[in-house]
Amino acid sequence: MVRVARPTPLCRIDAVTKDGELFIKPTQVFDGRRLRSDLVIRRAYDGRCILVSDALSNVDSIVHVDGVVSGGFVDLQVNGGGGALFNEVPTIETLQTIIGAHRRFGTSAILPTLITDAPERLVQAAEAVIAAKDLDGILGLHIEGPHIASDRRGAHSAEFIRPFDDQTLAIVERLRLEDILVMITIAPEAATPDEISTLSDMGVIVSLGHSNASFQETVTAISHGACSFTHLFNAMPPLINRDPGIVTAAINSQCYTGIIGDGYHVDDALLKLAIRARPVNNRVFIVSDSMPTIAGPDQFDLYGQKVVLKNGRLINSEGSLAGAHITMAETVERFITQLGIEPSEVFKMAITTPAELIRRDYLSKIDRRSISDLILLSPKFAYKSRLEDVLT
Repeated sequence: MVRVARPTPLCRIDAVTKDGELFIKPTQVFDGRRLRSDLVIRRAYDGRCILVSDALSNVDSIVHVDGVVSGGFVDLQVNGGGGALFNEVPTIETLQTIIGAHRRFGTSAILPTLITDAPERLVQAAEAVIAAKDLDGILGLHIEGPHIASDRRGAHSAEFIRPFDDQTLAIVERLRLEDILVMITIAPEAATPDEISTLSDMGVIVSLGHSNASFQETVTAISHGACSFTHLFNAMPPLINRDPGIVTAAINSQCYTGIIGDGYHVDDALLKLAIRARPVNNRVFIVSDSMPTIAGPDQFDLYGQKVVLKNGRLINSEGSLAGAHITMAETVERFITQLGIEPSEVFKMAITTPAELIRRDYLSKIDRRSISDLILLSPKFAYKSRLEDVLT
């Protein structure tokens, strides 16, 4: 059973400062590419952090911190948190609740996700994200559906599924005019190659998913600008020896692929295989696909029906998985400690790779970041706290 861990309280350190600066020496630092033990974080008087060598002979006092420091996690598929579901109430207040819930577990930036719903609900979601464009941690909008395959809808409502249309295009155009980051999950069979090209040319991240597309249909969509896949394996047909399909096209491509790492959505053996099989490195990224149960109650309503947390799984009235109950921090820990994936690679999957996909590289770096953006994990990679909470 996957349990959402509560942040571990830390003893506070009476830090010694000089000229408003503070030098911090963690056991390890993730610099955006690898874990390093030879770095010191210099917190300047304005709260910005600079990475420097640990050979600091002219520094009188260094605060030693037991654990791993990195930038906060970047989650590109977040449906809810703190008891709030974006589909249910798509407002700026809901976004504030959701990002607040996920910050408690080390995630500093999210792409709030609206799954298949009525056209007017998408309009409301777009307006909420525009209103929240200056809200710290809200990156934009992930539109997951309604332009998907009915028989690969998962927990999405069949009532609202439809081919790509001018109505959605107009909403996306409005978001892009406001310089809002947009990711849209589309099934290749629900949109024409030209429509995919139009979205890609607008700077939209076109992610393929919830689809029965053939291998060739998928390759064609990629050639027209699709650059990502939504929760690889889930809501996709199984691998068949003479019918490679969308999963094989995804794994063989140079596209980015999101994956849910709770151990329920994808078997760990398949997950490790997909990571190893990619033709280029740093193309797999972790998503939580999390729901209101993160820092919230163990049930919620979706499409007017109850979704209940049972033995780590979120199950709707049809018996289908309806999102996930796991944080990015828990996924990072289990990938390292249970799946045996090299820690630097896991940190890249949780921070660097999603940041690169959305062209927000600064999210993976520590240099020049505010100390409030940095998090601390234990030496065994369990999430502990924001770094600034240790130093207060």
